[in-house]
Amino acid sequence: MLLAADVGNTNVVFALFDNSGEGVPALKARWRIATDPRRTGDEYAVWLLQLLKIEGVAREDITQIIFASVVPRADHNLDVLAQKYFGITPLFAGQGAARWRFEIDVDQPSSLGADRALNILAAHYKYGGDLIAVDFGTATKFEAIDFNGAYKGGSIAPGINLSLDALVGKTAKLPRIAIRAPDSTSVIGRNTEDQMLIGVFWGYVAMMEGIIERMKAEIGRSAKVVATGGLAVLFDEATGAFDHVDVDLTIEGLAILAQQATSGE
Repeated sequence: MLLAADVGNTNVVFALFDNSGEGVPALKARWRIATDPRRTGDEYAVWLLQLLKIEGVAREDITQIIFASVVPRADHNLDVLAQKYFGITPLFAGQGAARWRFEIDVDQPSSLGADRALNILAAHYKYGGDLIAVDFGTATKFEAIDFNGAYKGGSIAPGINLSLDALVGKTAKLPRIAIRAPDSTSVIGRNTEDQMLIGVFWGYVAMMEGIIERMKAEIGRSAKVVATGGLAVLFDEATGAFDHVDVDLTIEGLAILAQQATSGE
């Protein structure tokens, strides 16, 4: 089985895949832990080995490990986890046998984050054609992918929770609210909390829809939109901009990359 982990700025997502068949490896389990670069390999192991036991998976069942990270300080501890507790030298996304095999057609190819590259890889592999991938994370990333799978560029916006944190943190009287869909489509709120929710939520939807439409116009061909990330389902209820919502796109990209590294494609 394949153990994969995607290290983001907010959370680390571990996932277990059955990589014995053809096509996209089957996702068997997924776990999330807060990102902390100081967390040691031993600490990861205490937590992870218990979760594997709950799933009925022995450490000997793990035959391959792959990591993707946008937090370089965490890489060493993850390497310790793989080597010490599983006896496996892990793959790191974008390096060595797990290098990117698609064209990165931008001014600074080396600046492309692993999470974004995985979305590009998985979106092309699963959906094909011209694509726009939208990932709702700490930041919201928009990626333009052509029909050959090449990355043509994109844009980055503050995530909706970052936007809300800035609003609350820079004002004295505005309360902290939870992100959710407003109770109605009205954009005229009758109290402060409703007005904040309307401004943040519908303002974010308008930004997202506007960028997608502008990207489609620049691409000049019909492009499918694939949304991923924790808030993709929430926004899908408020917009018709998405053709597919695929919450596992990033972590499945890791499984696809591990498969490519093994086969030498």
